[in-house]
Amino acid sequence: MRTKQINLAVILLALSMLSLLIVQSFQLYLNYDQKKKELASEIITFQNKIAFKHEKAEDYRRYMKIINQDFSLEYQDILKSEFQSLTASKESVSVSDTTIVSNGEREKYLVIRGQAYDSLTGLSTEQKVLAKNYQEIQDVFNSGSGILKGNDSSQLSLQLNQQAVQQIFKKAKYINDMMLEAFKDNVLKSPQQRIDAVFLDSIISFEIKEERLPKEFTFCIYDAQGEPISFEQASSKYEQKPSSVEKAKLFPGNPVSESLFLQLNFPYQNRFLLSEMRLPIIGAILVICIVLAALVFMIKTIVEQKKLSEIKAGLVSNMTHEFKTPISTIALACQALKDPDIINQEEFALIDPYLKMIDQENKRLEALVENILQNSILDRKDLIWEGGPIEVIALSEELINNAKFRVDQNNCDIQFESSHPKIIVNAQETHLKSVIANLLDNAIKYSPSPAKIKIEIKQNPGHVVLTVSDKGLGIKKEHLTKIFDNLYRVPTGNIHDVKGFGLGLNYVKKVCDGYGWDMKVNSTFGKGTTFDITINT
Repeated sequence: MRTKQINLAVILLALSMLSLLIVQSFQLYLNYDQKKKELASEIITFQNKIAFKHEKAEDYRRYMKIINQDFSLEYQDILKSEFQSLTASKESVSVSDTTIVSNGEREKYLVIRGQAYDSLTGLSTEQKVLAKNYQEIQDVFNSGSGILKGNDSSQLSLQLNQQAVQQIFKKAKYINDMMLEAFKDNVLKSPQQRIDAVFLDSIISFEIKEERLPKEFTFCIYDAQGEPISFEQASSKYEQKPSSVEKAKLFPGNPVSESLFLQLNFPYQNRFLLSEMRLPIIGAILVICIVLAALVFMIKTIVEQKKLSEIKAGLVSNMTHEFKTPISTIALACQALKDPDIINQEEFALIDPYLKMIDQENKRLEALVENILQNSILDRKDLIWEGGPIEVIALSEELINNAKFRVDQNNCDIQFESSHPKIIVNAQETHLKSVIANLLDNAIKYSPSPAKIKIEIKQNPGHVVLTVSDKGLGIKKEHLTKIFDNLYRVPTGNIHDVKGFGLGLNYVKKVCDGYGWDMKVNSTFGKGTTFDITINT
């Protein structure tokens, strides 16, 4: 793996980690902002609730103070004279027949029933009178005993039950005292007298236990001008400290009194919000830690692979150089054995087939070592891709002639076409020669006899297109993306009739990538393969 690729992989992994941190942080910020808004809304609702409960509590305290007082007789007389004509009651008189047995004889009587109901107090009374005839009924009304006439309803109500008047006295006094207290609050009492800061603190402390709010709080009371109010006796939680929380009006049911406002402040609000977000925070931290661990593991693996690759490249380079010495020695030995001064003709005729076999295999081994050495050279990070002008037509014709010399011409038909008699490209001759030779060798090896191969070179504006095509076995689609991998060979099952190590196309790909040439391959299984290389001029 090249250093540039490793550095790019590390940079991409670092960027992905940074992106994850940014996304997680942004999500936590949005969650925190949403929680903060919800908490602000709950605080406002809680303040309004405290203001309402405080007003009701103060009203109850004031009511208990008033109802525990006794009425004087003089005050009752005043109320009686004031409310005498305002007493409202409902009354009814009904007459029905009945029979009474007296001394064994039945006598008919009239039953006169009188009912009265006081709508203010809810009290009622009922009276019944028996009469033998209508004259007695008239006498009852005229005497005023028990039942009164219907045109004096208020007097009837008072006579029926005197407790109604007492209830009216109490209600009237309560209303009168309440009006007097309200007048005192509006005109005579200061905010310090109207509000008991310690009592208000106890209400807040009691009510906040049931709320999902921070338990540590401070509060302050402001007047209508927005100035904080000082109290001689106040709890430790009363602080004249401005806050951004919206204020709640105290005594919301009293539109007459001077407006006073309550404001709560929570000094550990951020800590409370973070505690509410502990699950998302823990989840984000776990995700980041897992990704970070994976990132470290991947970087460590990449670095180890890089070291192994460098060790492998060094080993291959050293081994190929070491192989060259015995290969050269074997070649010299074969050449020496062919010298007639060393061996006579009779013996030479016996060993000549073996010498040819040794020489042929030695050349194949030399070509393999050269390919391995070239591949290891291409993996070097300090390789400079440069070269001078090369006449590609002559170079191709030379390689075609060498290929025809190696194989039987009856079993191989190689056609060559060019758009111009002379085409110049910029590249190193060794690399360009190896590219054409590898493509040509593959076309020969993977084509059934007789092989039909075509090499075509076209000169276009700005570039040259080199095409090598054959009518051979072809490559399946699932293998097309892998044929340029190092040491990869298309699987053929148990048949190994084609020699090779999977180095040729990998070398061709590296050269094309090094020079920035575009390489395309089209293949149809069973019909042949075409390689197109676009060489920049």
